[in-house]
Amino acid sequence: MIQIKKFTFNGFQENTFILYDETKEAILIDPGNNTVAEDEELLSFIESNSLALQKVVLTHAHLDHVFGLSFIEAQFNLKALLHPGEEQVLEQAVNVAKMYGVPFRGQPTAGGFLTENDQLSFGNQTLEILFTPGHSPASICFYHEAQKLLIGGDVLFLQSIGRTDLPGGDFDTLIQSIKTQLFTLPDDVTVYPGHGPETSIGYEKSANPFLQ
Repeated sequence: MIQIKKFTFNGFQENTFILYDETKEAILIDPGNNTVAEDEELLSFIESNSLALQKVVLTHAHLDHVFGLSFIEAQFNLKALLHPGEEQVLEQAVNVAKMYGVPFRGQPTAGGFLTENDQLSFGNQTLEILFTPGHSPASICFYHEAQKLLIGGDVLFLQSIGRTDLPGGDFDTLIQSIKTQLFTLPDDVTVYPGHGPETSIGYEKSANPFLQ
């Protein structure tokens, strides 16, 4: 059974997730840690739970979701896995940080790629990969059918959706992604978004003002 630990990191209040199971193998999704205190909080959880970090994966490569990549690489010798359509976004992270006037450590590079034709495995678990562009050029979500949980990045929020005014964003594409990839999932799927609290597919179908 998958256990989920959520951290809320950096000035953008981004949700970073660790998923692990009874084997103690774990994956880290969207590491947003950007201070020594946040680094220590993340590391402490991994160490205190005796987790073996197997992979670092990204729903997308916007600045607030990748702050911690250089730290993770230094600590665990792991580079991020992401959709190939997000590689250019990752490469621009340092420049975007300068635009926002926020510190950024290192220059992260991709360690490999994931597409909707792949699966993401760790321990005894396998997650499906859903292709959900619109907020970013090639955002992906991670879905575990048995436990009905979705790590959704910045695609769908509680009564909201990801912004589409950043480079590579497109409102119509995002709405299409949500309707064809997410709203076809069961209503009782829990959505763990990249910002804010959890929600469910059924609730967003009925209450999300952007999708009525």
